[in-house]
Amino acid sequence: MDSPQLTPPASAIPPVSRGWWLVAALFIAGIVSYANRLVLGVLVDPLRASFGVSDSAISLLQGPAFTLIYVLASLPIGRLTDRVNRKRLVTLGATVWAIAATLCGLAPNFTALLAARFLIGISEATLVPAAVSMIADSFEKHRRGTAFGVFGMATVLGGPIGISAGGLLLNLANRGAFASWPLIGSLPPWRMVLVLFGAIGLVAPLALMTVREPRRLETTESTLPGSTGGFFSRHGRVLIPLYLGCGLLAVGDYGLISWAPSVLSRRFQWRSDEVGLAFGFITAVAGILGSISGGTLSDFAERRKGLEGRFKVCVLAAIGAVCAALAVSGPSSGFVLAGVGLWVLISTVGGIGGLVAIQSAVPNQYRGLSASVFTFCNTLLGYGCGPTLVAVVTDRGLHAPESVGYAISAVVAPAAAIAALLFFQASKTLHRAR
Repeated sequence: MDSPQLTPPASAIPPVSRGWWLVAALFIAGIVSYANRLVLGVLVDPLRASFGVSDSAISLLQGPAFTLIYVLASLPIGRLTDRVNRKRLVTLGATVWAIAATLCGLAPNFTALLAARFLIGISEATLVPAAVSMIADSFEKHRRGTAFGVFGMATVLGGPIGISAGGLLLNLANRGAFASWPLIGSLPPWRMVLVLFGAIGLVAPLALMTVREPRRLETTESTLPGSTGGFFSRHGRVLIPLYLGCGLLAVGDYGLISWAPSVLSRRFQWRSDEVGLAFGFITAVAGILGSISGGTLSDFAERRKGLEGRFKVCVLAAIGAVCAALAVSGPSSGFVLAGVGLWVLISTVGGIGGLVAIQSAVPNQYRGLSASVFTFCNTLLGYGCGPTLVAVVTDRGLHAPESVGYAISAVVAPAAAIAALLFFQASKTLHRAR
């Protein structure tokens, strides 16, 4: 790349304590955000009964109603992040998604509930671009990966926390624990849960109000603010392989994680409670370890080899992911669980490494947009292709539901191998440019 990789003077970096408080506030916002996304999973049956809708309609709320609007909103919001006060933008977003969660609980009909989910998708699209841009301005280059990794743990923990907290609150509501509470005491239990989620979610904007907007660092005057398309075009030989490689790892994230439980139940006759307990524990532990180690390894590689070192972490992670994908079709349930744990661990390392590499490869005025493009590619390729391709190979290629493990390997292992090649190509291009 011909854009200068600027190193800010030490005096421009905020105090370490301020940087970590920023990460903590963003972590809280991330937990609330991902909990909001998945809480509907424990409210399906009462919601269906209340509105008289089908499972397909509920799946619309859980998937496209959030994901499509989130993806469509991410790019313009990412560009806005590069032009406005990021703290104010993400605080506004957190306030809106808390209100929208409450509106979900008060929705008079299914259409209103759908509109509230749209609002959650739009408002939550402010989080990632603002977070990665502010974190990058709050830490020295060789420490950013660790900070990104801690923030990334919110994506690992937020979903399980949302499902667990939602189930607990629903159980309490069904037992009449909130019947005497003002305003919500007369609501059906599932509505109580969503209104409470909205109220609890206000902790995110309150936490964000306590942080300071960091000074924008590592800008370059040679890149004009209006030349967005030109910048990405000039540096596409490095950025495009990075984006596509991370997107292909996301194919495995969605495809493998969506269908691996079916391998245990169909091929090895595990009960649903056994699957849920083992799967939840392994993915949570592996995700946390991957978030911490991914950032730490990326920072270590930066100190040793510069930006190219971060690229090499991505290459090694993608190679390891191939082995994880192949293990899912192994001869025993132990192979499946090992493959799931290894995939989550290594894919998280590669994803964080890729995100930090992208943030290090672009000047400040494109960091918000670059993070949004990262989210766009991961969601579009991962959510759009991963689960569907595995299902197609199972149904039309193997013609046997119990062979879903082989379908996972057939889809995910090549995706990870191609990701490794793309990361390697990006590293070579960067090396030649220097």
